[in-house]
Amino acid sequence: PKVGCYIHGLFLEGARWDGAAGQLAESRPKELYTEMAVIWLLPVANRKPPESGSYLCPIYKTLTRAGTLSTTGHSTNYVIAVEIPTDKPEKHWIKRGTALICALDF
Repeated sequence: PKVGCYIHGLFLEGARWDGAAGQLAESRPKELYTEMAVIWLLPVANRKPPESGSYLCPIYKTLTRAGTLSTTGHSTNYVIAVEIPTDKPEKHWIKRGTALICALDF
């Protein structure tokens, strides 16, 4: 795009993307990982995060979420967090361990 960038090739763990509703949904039975839709990162100066209606989803390089802590206090496996639309409270997805993964290990 002219502004921002597209991210594709990510996988969701602990949830799935519902394209029809445009938000996170519960995983289907026996689905451990599902493909995430293309994400458009659009930079906005001094943007305030929304109070509700989104889940701040972490992105990890691999399924192993542990790693050496860097100077920021995050794991070296951690990439960034993105806001994903949802109609459930954020704690709902936190309890399920919902995260985006860059590469599956299997």
